[in-house]
Amino acid sequence: MGWAQSRLKPGEQNESGVRMKDDKDHKDCACKGGFTRRAFLTTVGIGAAAAAALPNLTCAEEQAAELPAGDVTKIMLKVNGVEHKLLVEPRWTLLFALREKLGLTGSKVGCERGECGACTVLIDDEPRYACLTLAVEAQGKTITTIEGLLNGEELGATQQAFLENDAFQCGYCTPGQIMAAEGLLRKYPNPTDEQIRHGMAGNLCRCGTYDHIFKAVARAAELKRGGKS
Repeated sequence: MGWAQSRLKPGEQNESGVRMKDDKDHKDCACKGGFTRRAFLTTVGIGAAAAAALPNLTCAEEQAAELPAGDVTKIMLKVNGVEHKLLVEPRWTLLFALREKLGLTGSKVGCERGECGACTVLIDDEPRYACLTLAVEAQGKTITTIEGLLNGEELGATQQAFLENDAFQCGYCTPGQIMAAEGLLRKYPNPTDEQIRHGMAGNLCRCGTYDHIFKAVARAAELKRGGKS
C-alpha cells in the first residue's frame, strides 16, 4: 500500500475493501447507557483484586456489576457489644462508619493507607486497620474500639498502663497503640519482650515513645493477670 492510500479518512475503504478504523473502534466496550469499564473503575473505586478481573468481563457482566457510588445498603455492626443498624455505601471504610455515623471518634484518621496504625480496632479480638476494612466486611463480627475498653467511667487495664507509664506525648497515635496492645494481650496474656515488639510493630509513634509503650504493654499484662480487665 502506497503513502497516498494510507491517508484514507476514518470509515473509508481502500482498494482492497479494508475499512480504516475510526475513533469509536478504540473506545472501551460500552454497555447500554454508555457505562464503560473505565467509568466503573473510576466511580466505584474497587480493590486491586477485583480490578484485575475486570478486563475479562463482557458488556452484560459489566452492566450487572455497576454499582453507583451513591447507592446504599443495609448492614448491622456490633460495636462494643451494641448492635447498630446502618445504611452505608459499599465503598465506606469501617473507620468512616465508626467516626462519622456512630460518633466513635477514638479511632483516629492517620495515613488512611494501612501504614501508621492510628485507626486500629479489634475485629473478633484481632487488631485490624479500620481504614483498610470496609464497613460491609465487618458485618457479623465483633468490633471493639478504644471506647469499648472502659469499665463505665474507669479506664481499662491497658489504658491505665499507658497512663502510668507516660506512653504518649502528643497522644494522637495512642488509641491505636492501646488497641494493638489489647489485641496482643488477648492472644498472649503473658507476652515476652519479643512478642511485645512484634505485636506493636504495626503502629507508628511520631514522638518516639516506644520504650514507654513497651513498658506499658508489659504493665498492662500484669494488671490483667491481677484481675483488672
